[in-house]
Amino acid sequence: MTAATTTDAWLALLTEQHRQSPHTVSNYRRDLRYLRELAGETPLERLQVHDIRRFVIQLHSRGLSGRSLARLLSAWRGFFAWLGEDDAVRANPCTGVRPPKSPRLLPKALSVDEMKRLLDPTAALPDMLARRDAAMFELFYSSGLRLAELAALDCDAFATARDDGEIRVVGKRAKERLVPVGQKAREALADWMTVRATLARADEPALFVGRYGRRLGHRAIELRLDAWTLRQNLPQRVHPHMLRHCCASHLLQSSSDLRAVQEILGHASIASTQVYTHLDFQHLAKVYDAAHPRARAK
Repeated sequence: MTAATTTDAWLALLTEQHRQSPHTVSNYRRDLRYLRELAGETPLERLQVHDIRRFVIQLHSRGLSGRSLARLLSAWRGFFAWLGEDDAVRANPCTGVRPPKSPRLLPKALSVDEMKRLLDPTAALPDMLARRDAAMFELFYSSGLRLAELAALDCDAFATARDDGEIRVVGKRAKERLVPVGQKAREALADWMTVRATLARADEPALFVGRYGRRLGHRAIELRLDAWTLRQNLPQRVHPHMLRHCCASHLLQSSSDLRAVQEILGHASIASTQVYTHLDFQHLAKVYDAAHPRARAK
């Protein structure tokens, strides 16, 4: 088998048996393409630790960040581990290779007042698409959804949100979880459902559809949020994942219940959720600096 067919076989395994998301598989495909390019004429099964270290240095010099290289090494490590199961390699050449450290970037989040400004239009919503957008963005913020999770929702999600105050979403690696839906989001969804049938095709199960009646794609949702942000005159660009960040950080500011936020967000590890405690500390530090008499410079 050639290097290309070998990597394709591993990616197919990730898709069919490990149920990795299309986004993850696409990233891994790119990472393995880097590996084949850097290896050149050297067969992948003959690569050694010093080759992998050299590849990482080369990619870092091209501008890849430590975070990107960490994900890339994870993909390579998994690929060589798979080769090792069939004795195609004697040892995993990625073992012990670490990416360069990069500064930890905290997720950006709007304040509670900014979120209110974003989600509470001062004027009546002009059309059906705006009513749909209001429901989408309320649900994003209310339930801390990922973009892919929101785009994948079908109409039965509205029934459970209306009746039970929660929806079932399918997250990473096809893991299901129940998340709460707040009153504002339920009201916006109910309003959207009164006009959805006017746009949606008869055989379309998607909760959110575009002007041609089919499921709304990821990029379309991003563009609609861009347009919505401009309409509300917010000073910064708001992307869908920022609404998830806002949900997490605002919940922690109010409750400090890290485990509950982990469940809502669907994080496999609580370490992923703990980043929002740093965000919460930043908020508290700003309040302290502005309010405490001994914090202000004379």
